[in-house]
Amino acid sequence: MRILFAAFIPVLASSFTAPIAFTSNSIASNNNVATSSRSSIFGVNSKSAPAQVVLRAAEGDAEFEKKKVIVLGGDGFCGWPTCLHLSDAGHDIVMVDNLSRRNIDTELGCNSLTPIQPPEVRVQAWKEVSGKDIKFVNLDVAKEYDLLVQLLKEEKPDAVVHFAEQRAAPYSMKNSKAKRYTIDNNVSGSNNLCCAVLDADLDTHIVHLGTMGVYGYGTSGGEIPEGYIDVILPGGREANILHPAYPGSVYHATKCLDALLWQFYQKNDSLRVTDLHQGIVWGTNTPQTIKDERLINRFDYDGDYGTVLNRFLMQGAMGVPLTVYGTGGQTRAFIHITDTAKCIEIAINN
Repeated sequence: MRILFAAFIPVLASSFTAPIAFTSNSIASNNNVATSSRSSIFGVNSKSAPAQVVLRAAEGDAEFEKKKVIVLGGDGFCGWPTCLHLSDAGHDIVMVDNLSRRNIDTELGCNSLTPIQPPEVRVQAWKEVSGKDIKFVNLDVAKEYDLLVQLLKEEKPDAVVHFAEQRAAPYSMKNSKAKRYTIDNNVSGSNNLCCAVLDADLDTHIVHLGTMGVYGYGTSGGEIPEGYIDVILPGGREANILHPAYPGSVYHATKCLDALLWQFYQKNDSLRVTDLHQGIVWGTNTPQTIKDERLINRFDYDGDYGTVLNRFLMQGAMGVPLTVYGTGGQTRAFIHITDTAKCIEIAINN
């Protein structure tokens, strides 16, 4: 079974052309993955396709299969809304985080614009508004390997969603300390996860959130195909290889290394892995986080973790000049946090 690579980019800025989100054109036919249409940059429209194939217990789908899912990095910007979305859909969720993102806030001397609550308060609030439990485990995936193996043996998850990585490209280039931390945390965490699944003797499906940045920006020269590509090597030799990587930061380099790890462990140990390469995630609230102010997601607007839309919104509201990187002529792909969670659910269900 081949490792599944999929790119999902529901929202596109300017005239940038890219593959339709989450297609199955170059994937084995037994992977029933949906095709997504594009949505408005100001919100998610009614044609946002991931929702149409998601099986949800709340809707009474006879085919719905409840799964045990561990979400690594479940306290973060992408992880927390995904925990809520999957729990709301009827899955049994274990949220794992070492709270490193909150510690980086302290290091940088900044905070989320939105007041985010401690994880214990978050999961209690979700219990009150939904009646559903999310278990929180404070664990460092990159450093506490034995505890990770023990957790997998105890919970026996059907799937593990892997968000537990330092996610900011600017931060990863800040200084030698940040570069080393990003490599140590991201690459060790991914390798530990693969080893832990094997040592726990489980057939757990790993769903990893990667980035379109592994291909570089503005250097591909055309549409980026999903996953593997057919090439002719010197001497006329035909080969099927991963799309060439062109990272622009230490963070993006770790995502390239992740892809090689997934490829190796699938080939060598038959691990089941889905690696999702996304555009820039934007937005704050989801249908679940708006149910209670204690559930609100984080909104970063600083120079390290604040992505372009967040920074432009804040600067525009304050009447200060927009911080433009480079020439300002770049185009980027965007995906709303709600669609990120939907895509994760599709991968888990398939």
